[in-house]
Amino acid sequence: MQEKRGKCPQLFRPDLGDDHQSRYGFDMSKPADPLSVLKSVYGYAAFRGKQQAVVEQVVAGGDAVVLFPTGAGKSLCYQVPALCRPGVALVVSPLIALMRDQVEALKQLGVSAAALNSTLSREEYGAIRRGLDDATLDLLYVTPERMATAGFREMMAHVKIALIAIDEAHCVSQWGHDFRPEYRALDALKDIFPGVPRMALTATADPHTREDIIERLALQDAAVFTTSFDRPNITYEIIERDQPRRQLLDFLTRHKGDSGIVYCLSRAKVEETAEWLNGQGIRALPYHAGMDRERRDANQDAFLKEEELCLVATVAFGMGIDKPNVRYVAHLDLPGSVEAYYQETGRAGRDGLPSEAWMVYGMADVVQRGRMIDNGNAVEEIKRVERAKLNALLGICETSGCRRQAILAHFGEAHPGGCGNCDTCLKPVETWDGTEAAIKAMAAIYRTGERFGAGHLIDVLTGKETERTERFGHAQMPVFGAGSDLPVKTWQSVYRQLLAAGLITVDHEAYGALKLMPEARAVFRKEKTVRFRKDRPTRGGSSGSARRGSDKRAAVPEHDRALFEALRETRTALAKEGGVPPYVIFPDTTLIALAAERPKTPDEMLSVSGVGQTKLQRYGEEFLAIIRAHG
Repeated sequence: MQEKRGKCPQLFRPDLGDDHQSRYGFDMSKPADPLSVLKSVYGYAAFRGKQQAVVEQVVAGGDAVVLFPTGAGKSLCYQVPALCRPGVALVVSPLIALMRDQVEALKQLGVSAAALNSTLSREEYGAIRRGLDDATLDLLYVTPERMATAGFREMMAHVKIALIAIDEAHCVSQWGHDFRPEYRALDALKDIFPGVPRMALTATADPHTREDIIERLALQDAAVFTTSFDRPNITYEIIERDQPRRQLLDFLTRHKGDSGIVYCLSRAKVEETAEWLNGQGIRALPYHAGMDRERRDANQDAFLKEEELCLVATVAFGMGIDKPNVRYVAHLDLPGSVEAYYQETGRAGRDGLPSEAWMVYGMADVVQRGRMIDNGNAVEEIKRVERAKLNALLGICETSGCRRQAILAHFGEAHPGGCGNCDTCLKPVETWDGTEAAIKAMAAIYRTGERFGAGHLIDVLTGKETERTERFGHAQMPVFGAGSDLPVKTWQSVYRQLLAAGLITVDHEAYGALKLMPEARAVFRKEKTVRFRKDRPTRGGSSGSARRGSDKRAAVPEHDRALFEALRETRTALAKEGGVPPYVIFPDTTLIALAAERPKTPDEMLSVSGVGQTKLQRYGEEFLAIIRAHG
């Protein structure tokens, strides 16, 4: 959907001069054409989805808000206009590591790009100043903190600016899951650089956050471009926690040879999990904010450059990570919101090839996350929003319907369900009439004074004699043992689903005690029936339902696989020689196309998607030699 908030000016293609022609290879006898830039520099014959509409809006000098899912090509939406418009494009990015990766990828394409940050040497800083002064720099990445300084603005005062792109724009919103106060100062860019087109781009924003982005960045007159947030190549699977390490190992055994991420909530758990995985024969490295910077950067660098590495991380890792061939993202702990879950799982399968998002969860996650919200420094209004977001994620975990439908509904997007690529669709969940069980579970809450957590309440329901049930006199209550007909795990599921349904809530100030909501009255009066999903057996660590097509090699026909692997080995060798991640040379999708089309000449190779002029010159002969050797 494209919503025009302001008048879009007519498309203007400025003459960039001979310097751009010699560097990028597109025909400069005519005004710069975005499609020519796309083909010559990036090796793509056509834009995808709404990329072209965004590019034309910005090349023409208009503002844009771009809401595309991860993998939909947001970067091209500002990189192509940067090469079509005179001057340097300023790209606001929140992380130094992210800027470094994107600059390296652009340099591999032959694009003049740099990042201005605190890690630069005097010589590197001087080179950037010269690039600005002699107009040979096309893209300059900066942090929001630096953009706000008087020194930076003074440096840019006499520089021609092509456009300003604000990446990860959801960071400007206090309603978002990754709020960064320094983004708030970016609203001044409209007045500091008048007439310069501005872009805000994000892959993660619910309707409330989208409106906040537009207001906070003063983009009320911008054209808004949205596309489906569906990631059809990702298989979603969420299972109840039983023995999480065993469940994780079972999951990872079907991803041998793949790169992936395992998310944990605490730094200690990250270190322990990485150490344990290495003991199980799976190469894993930890990543969290508590590590010294040198070790943290080294581990991230290894993840980007190695083909078969598991990175175990807290949420400190991942924003804007460009590695396209992450084949899985696993969560050992519940994220804090649907937005966080969507963004973190979205780091899988950026190349469009089959990938998996897998998670284990339990009631303890809900209690721990809720305690973190209540103990935080946010004002009560923000805490209320955070609780609602957590409950929305719990609802997705507990749904018996299509998970993809539930996820997209949170972002305001309708989906018919039955996606055929989530665990609840591949193996539909059975449900049962849980009205009587719900009444018993809530009666236990009421009879014990709404002062206890799920663990103690389940002891009461199942008639388990403990020191606490005796001390508080609960063993003498009529509700004691009233639920002995159901196993403990079923009662755990009942309480999670009651919470997800809004019939009960967690009082974190009372140490996780469960309390009844007003909506519970209708169930007690039997005016409302309750249906629960049947939990699948957790034996074996997974439902087994999400194993469909998660191997990228499934995208390579049998007769092309030997050539694909040979091309992959060549790419790895070239990447090691150049000290760059393999995917910046060619992504898997381009290797698959090379194996299928088997070009024999440079001109034929140039017609393969993802092969541009610069990469043909740098790597063409090596890859063509491999293809010729395979007939």
